[in-house]
Amino acid sequence: MRLSSAGSATMARSPVHHPLFARYYARISVGAENRLGMAGMRERLLAGLSGRVIEIGAGNGLNFGHYPQTVAEVVAIEPEPLLRGLALQAARRVQVPVDVVPGAAEALPVKSEAFDAAVLSLVLCSVREVARALGEVRRVLKPGGEVRFFEHGRGGGRVMTLTQRTLDRPLWPALNGGCHLARDPVAALRAAGFELGPYRQVLLPEKGPKLPTSFCVLGTAWRPDEPARR
Repeated sequence: MRLSSAGSATMARSPVHHPLFARYYARISVGAENRLGMAGMRERLLAGLSGRVIEIGAGNGLNFGHYPQTVAEVVAIEPEPLLRGLALQAARRVQVPVDVVPGAAEALPVKSEAFDAAVLSLVLCSVREVARALGEVRRVLKPGGEVRFFEHGRGGGRVMTLTQRTLDRPLWPALNGGCHLARDPVAALRAAGFELGPYRQVLLPEKGPKLPTSFCVLGTAWRPDEPARR
């Protein structure tokens, strides 16, 4: 039941496949857990969640060990094959049940209104169609369902924003698995019809030079408590 599609568009024909970036990301992301404070950020992102949760773009599964025991099940969507294999290994090491599934954010392979919460963790920067992906998140959440998000994006004033936009055309995405630096995740969530809850700006690293990837936002949003459009 959990993996059958209902109301979703057909999955993108071209699978996500970034083997060089995936190896690089898998290596640096583990080091960033302590060096950049990512482990603590994951704890804050996931604290208090319960019920059935869908995680979009699970990467190598570094969130899995931070889900609280109140979570009944996590369905983790990851399109990149190498990262998905690492996520499968991570899922076997945690107590909360995690089902790692191939799929595109723009066409989630799950039923509508099937989840109590959705987790977006450093994923909106790299999805091909942000509005379509967030439409899918809204579709699969129950009315009133919660979104937890931790994303990087536009920030740092005019000079930094110009730098981010310049790198986005097209050097940075080509070298970094489709990642974009100048997207605005909060504006995208609002435009997709989510009700924004508390959120705050975060710098990573907190000390040291500010990089084009440093400007992050951590927060909560909700799907409006209304029936999904059919």
